[in-house]
Amino acid sequence: MRIGIFTDSYRPYTSGVVRSIDTFTAELTKLGHEIYIFAPNYPNCSKEEGVFRFPSFPAPTNRDFTLALPFSFRLKPTLTQWKPDIIHVHSPFLVGRVGARYARKLKIPLVFTFHTLYDQYVHYVPFARSVTRELTRRFCRDFCNKCDLVITPTSIIKDHLRNLGVYTKIKVIPTGINLDDFNNGDIYWLRKKYNIKPEETILLCVGRLGQEKNIVFLLYAFAELYITNPNIKLVLVGGGPEYNNLKKLTHQLGIEEQVIFTGTLNRNEVINCYLGADIFVFASKTETQGLVLAEAKAAGLPVVAIKAYGSSEMIKDGEDGFLLPESKEIYVEKIKELILNKELKQKLSRRAKINAQQLSSHRSALNLIAEYHALLNEKHDQFLSNSI
Repeated sequence: MRIGIFTDSYRPYTSGVVRSIDTFTAELTKLGHEIYIFAPNYPNCSKEEGVFRFPSFPAPTNRDFTLALPFSFRLKPTLTQWKPDIIHVHSPFLVGRVGARYARKLKIPLVFTFHTLYDQYVHYVPFARSVTRELTRRFCRDFCNKCDLVITPTSIIKDHLRNLGVYTKIKVIPTGINLDDFNNGDIYWLRKKYNIKPEETILLCVGRLGQEKNIVFLLYAFAELYITNPNIKLVLVGGGPEYNNLKKLTHQLGIEEQVIFTGTLNRNEVINCYLGADIFVFASKTETQGLVLAEAKAAGLPVVAIKAYGSSEMIKDGEDGFLLPESKEIYVEKIKELILNKELKQKLSRRAKINAQQLSSHRSALNLIAEYHALLNEKHDQFLSNSI
């Protein structure tokens, strides 16, 4: 099967969307399918086989991200020659809309993965945010209803779309993880790299440094925790537009020496961070899945997270982590409990590894292929009925 992937977010940019695309691409390729990715270009981006790059420019609110100019004279001949069987878009905007348009032109199935609660990102818009939020919801609803299938990573997001008025077919298929990645890392790398003492407890958070990730809450909670637990470090893995503001806040809170900003790391280094940490902390309230939560569990880390949207389905409260209200006091107390109660921490850690097995990337890829085949069969049946 030839699958055209259209996305507004792709390497070298790092995000959950990019991780999802890379994970599914690797698994689908192993299964013998052919993937062609259509994505924005980036400065000094090397040419890759099977990747089509649109001309692009830096986003005004995030200079690390580029916005595609959604047209190219090379696009039509490329698609005409390659002849995709199905088009799968990962955004309802720029490049995603190009993919939707060509799916209609080529009369092939259109699939859309709803990765992001876009209405929760209006803080990047400098004006009329309430109006923008409502327009974004309507835009996403209308785009979903023009697709043959919408994929959501969790059932809570499926319910969210139904409440918005999406009536098209929706299937829940989480982005899986390659469990083998977590069997071969270096558990000592993190402490050696950042000179963290053996007696210090490492709290880890992996993700973009954006407002929507609620890192400010984490820093205030950590500052409170540090008062009575001085042998702790907070490691923040990732880059993003809030880097400078968050660095300033650590200085204001007096925790500058205890918080480590690693910036963007390569995949192996990120895995080493998971394997070398003690507890995973997460405060985002806008996740459709929270892929990093699955990865933390695969590394055997108990998770302390805010109970919201996709995170609610990734963590089994009291079994492999804790799902908490957005209360600094409660959040701090649960982390203290894990630090002091070694038996509880080990119990959650063992269960986290077991539960992570349910999220294998191979299983998710097989489920996705089954949905692709169902759509192609439906198109074939429609063609036959129209021919009679």
